[in-house]
Amino acid sequence: MESAPLLEVRGLVKHYKKFRAVDGLDLQIQGGEIVGLLGPNGAGKTTALRCIAGILKATEGTVRIAGFDLERDTARAKAALAFVPEVPSLYELLTVDEHLRFVAMCYDSLDVYERIRDDLLARYSLTEKRDALVATLSKGMKQKVAVACALVHEARVMLFDEPLIGIDPAGAAELKREIRAARDRGCAVLVSTHLLDTAETLCDRVVILARGRKLAEGTLQELRAASHLESGTLEEVFLKLTDEGAQAAGVFDV
Repeated sequence: MESAPLLEVRGLVKHYKKFRAVDGLDLQIQGGEIVGLLGPNGAGKTTALRCIAGILKATEGTVRIAGFDLERDTARAKAALAFVPEVPSLYELLTVDEHLRFVAMCYDSLDVYERIRDDLLARYSLTEKRDALVATLSKGMKQKVAVACALVHEARVMLFDEPLIGIDPAGAAELKREIRAARDRGCAVLVSTHLLDTAETLCDRVVILARGRKLAEGTLQELRAASHLESGTLEEVFLKLTDEGAQAAGVFDV
């Protein structure tokens, strides 16, 4: 019998007045799985992630994280979650070490941080910046701190919104290794990205959004079959499916 998904989203809707940014999204991710969230600009990817993370309140629908309902059991749901936004929002008057320590304390995981601190700082080239104020860091270094914050507690569900933007090649390679390691530990990982070649090599399957709705979902092989491109790259499959979806909806500006 298949175990319950670590992340389960049902009927997720988020609208602003008459505009529906997310329209009835259903999504399930098992432990040990990396799922890519793809879509044109304005497809609703970031809004969906923020609703799943509890940053935005969904208009309709339910989100369950590690079995806990996000609305009814918020604290336990969020304790099992790590979220890395596209633009980090950090405490700039803390040092790197103080920031990571503070996040660990919020999750009651200071012992975990103490155990992994030196390795974590070294992996993301933050050792020399350990006592530097976050405000003095470059954009790329701030992104590394945000990623490190996601690893200071033993999250079972990990959300990444464009995690490779602004990170140097060595840091990007380390982050991809980290994401795969999280999957291998049994985490459920959801990654929103515009980098289709990265999604093709990193993700076990992908979900494609268009105008807030799920347009397609599956492995690359399944999406090839759906798009009738038997040997197409993910980029070729994505472009065909989103173009066909736009035409079906009467929209041509994706």
